[in-house]
Amino acid sequence: MTTVTLEAEGSVLILRDGGDQWRFHGVWLRDNAQDPATRDPGNGQRLITLADVPQDCRLSDAQVIGDQVQITFARDAKVVQFATHWLIAHAYDRTQDDTPGRLPLGQTAWDSTLSDAVPVGALDVLKTDPNALRDWLANMRRYGFAKVTGVPVTEGSLFEIVALFGYVRETNYGRLFEVRTEVNPVNLAYTGLGLQAHTDNPYRDPQPTVQVLACLENSAKGGENMVVDGFAVARRLQAEDPVGFDLLTRYCARFSYTGSAGMALHSRRPMIELTPDGELQAIRFNARSVAPLVDVPFDQMEAYYAAYRRLSALIDDPAMEVQFKLASGEAFVVDNTRVLHARKGYAGAGTRWLQGCYADRDGILSTLAALEAAHGPT
Repeated sequence: MTTVTLEAEGSVLILRDGGDQWRFHGVWLRDNAQDPATRDPGNGQRLITLADVPQDCRLSDAQVIGDQVQITFARDAKVVQFATHWLIAHAYDRTQDDTPGRLPLGQTAWDSTLSDAVPVGALDVLKTDPNALRDWLANMRRYGFAKVTGVPVTEGSLFEIVALFGYVRETNYGRLFEVRTEVNPVNLAYTGLGLQAHTDNPYRDPQPTVQVLACLENSAKGGENMVVDGFAVARRLQAEDPVGFDLLTRYCARFSYTGSAGMALHSRRPMIELTPDGELQAIRFNARSVAPLVDVPFDQMEAYYAAYRRLSALIDDPAMEVQFKLASGEAFVVDNTRVLHARKGYAGAGTRWLQGCYADRDGILSTLAALEAAHGPT
């Protein structure tokens, strides 16, 4: 049985359903009113600003009518209705989890044990089956990376992957960039050297949040790809050294790139970024692009470097990595705010040719949310 009562002279609504109850402030209810004068019925966007919300939002009446809660505001007798399930879904009168280092909702930490269950989707199926695309995108949200097979072995075919969920983000490297050995390269990614696991472009603000790498040819010896869950590494560091974890979240590192003519990219962000309430937000780690650390106080610098060194060691730990070698016509997609990627060195014999591009994570989450609304969750 659902009931409502008013308290605090009408400034608070109490909703009871079964044995549970939730409190809502009148000002919150007015600001979130669902009527056509407050929100556009088509796109749901708010049509008012906070200046249009009265200072006095006390309620004069509240009652349950079917599956709706109808309320009346005392000052101007405005009547609005809320679906009961909507109020419960948006209730803020609950215990808020503010545990530092917790994972975002819907994400799962992983290590090398995921090697036998790497998420993968066939491009032709992802393009034609919305349920398959929903499941693949859900794995991107859950793990921060996924593979794609059946990619045409033609230049620019990786754009077909991005088109599944969003748009290419162009950078100074172009709409796409080549990953193969070059003479006098502008970036170490274009040599045969092995690369430590890293996030791309930490010197940008904002940094690209999704990277796609597609393989056109891979006959060179070596060059295996590796991915590491940066959130899992951060949580492991936190468990081992909570003080060091705190230092890497509290103080900003600096990153820079000036390897191309006319480019001078600089950013100032923590290596482990948390939201204000402690949720893991992003990892930025790239030994090639880190600039002098000047934002850490003198008396904390040695401890900061110790934590930085331990973070690097954990990233290099084989127990944290998933390794695979892309074949021609395969690609992988990584959440560049969370998953670090790397490759082993490769020999000059044979050919290794990949193409990469960047996109935006909000496209993944938006497409997934729309598919889940239309076809149900995974």
